[in-house]
Amino acid sequence: MASSEASELLENGSIKKEMMRHGGRTAHNMSSSSLRKKSDLSLVSTIRVGFLREFLVNLQEVLLGTKLSVLFLAVPFAIVAEYCSFGRAWVFGLSLLGLAPLAERISFLTEQIAFYTGPTVGGLLNATCGNATELIIAIFALIQHKVDVLKCSLLGSVLSNLLLVLGSSLFCGGIVNISKQQKFDRKQADVNSLLLFLGLLCHVLPLMFKFTAEATASATLALSRASCIIMLIAYIAYLVFQLWTHRQLFDAQDDDDDDDVVLDETPAVGFWSAFVWLVVMTAIVALLSEYVVATIEAASDSWGLSVSFISLILLPIVGNAAEHAGAIIFAFKNKLDISLGVALGSATQISMFVVPLTVIASWIIGIRMELGFNLLETTTLALSILVTTLALQDGTSHYMKGLVLVLCYLVIGACFFVFRAPMNSSINLEYKSSQDHVTMRV
Repeated sequence: MASSEASELLENGSIKKEMMRHGGRTAHNMSSSSLRKKSDLSLVSTIRVGFLREFLVNLQEVLLGTKLSVLFLAVPFAIVAEYCSFGRAWVFGLSLLGLAPLAERISFLTEQIAFYTGPTVGGLLNATCGNATELIIAIFALIQHKVDVLKCSLLGSVLSNLLLVLGSSLFCGGIVNISKQQKFDRKQADVNSLLLFLGLLCHVLPLMFKFTAEATASATLALSRASCIIMLIAYIAYLVFQLWTHRQLFDAQDDDDDDDVVLDETPAVGFWSAFVWLVVMTAIVALLSEYVVATIEAASDSWGLSVSFISLILLPIVGNAAEHAGAIIFAFKNKLDISLGVALGSATQISMFVVPLTVIASWIIGIRMELGFNLLETTTLALSILVTTLALQDGTSHYMKGLVLVLCYLVIGACFFVFRAPMNSSINLEYKSSQDHVTMRV
């Protein structure tokens, strides 16, 4: 079903903008829409062959409907660099650039499908595909037994959302609206903060458990897996809270006079076209994610950066560039509820869904992966959640809060920039420490 068929479905008013208002236009949808642009279909519409016209319309809407479309050029270059052996570092860099527009297009396509499935199914799609890039990278890192890269990339995504994205949004919004007092609804922020603290507890306990006299590697692993099951239960409850019982807290209210944001009243592509394109985009993301994971060590050696710094800092920044830019754009427009929904929502989704899901997946395929980070990473996560919660406690914002959050992120980046120890060393030390405790007890 193409655009012409989608228009026919709308003749009787079955799909209206009001449905999108009250039925689930989330902060993620609004953030992604800020980077979209309207396509000029006048040239394509003159083609007389119906099938060819519909195909070209879909092609133009999907590939050229974003302001990041120029970055699509990095995708074929990354594939050519891989097969022609131009250099592993080049493959890594080009693949990383190609992931940015693909992540935004996946969000666009899930929103197109939501036009036909309704707000609830659309919300579930957003809850599972909102961080598809991080999830796919995590899967390939797990398949290649690069557990440390996986952990650092997911931790970096949480830190990036909490400190860099939220901090930049508050800072930019505060500077542009310096004469106004910026306010936001604390209800959504409070829910996300509680879930982040629950996730932090599940990370801290396995780490602390290693230093007790009764700790063994198998017991710590069992505690991690049990904690992951609890985290997934909490995330399911969060989805019920977000999509059914308290949906009004999470629906982003948009203004009709906002000309800089493309808010479609009608779907741009048909259901099956959106579904096929979603599969294609996901497959390309999977290919580039495999390249990224396979070449990260080569990039580390070539660029003189540690693998932990690349995984924790560079991957989250580039991989989520579209979503991050959208959050900052809405902060410029004094719409902090949308910016907070993007930053806190993504951090919660990664912490409470993606992280435990990868631990459960590693359990299924027989890979020993714990939930806990090492001491440095866990401390970084705890302080980041704490400072973010303190910054949002009064429901108001100014540029100083954003500046402090960004500076905290820079300090963390500097810490991992100078941290040159092998990524496995800290984990091996923790296992050795727990084994020493057991030996002493015996």
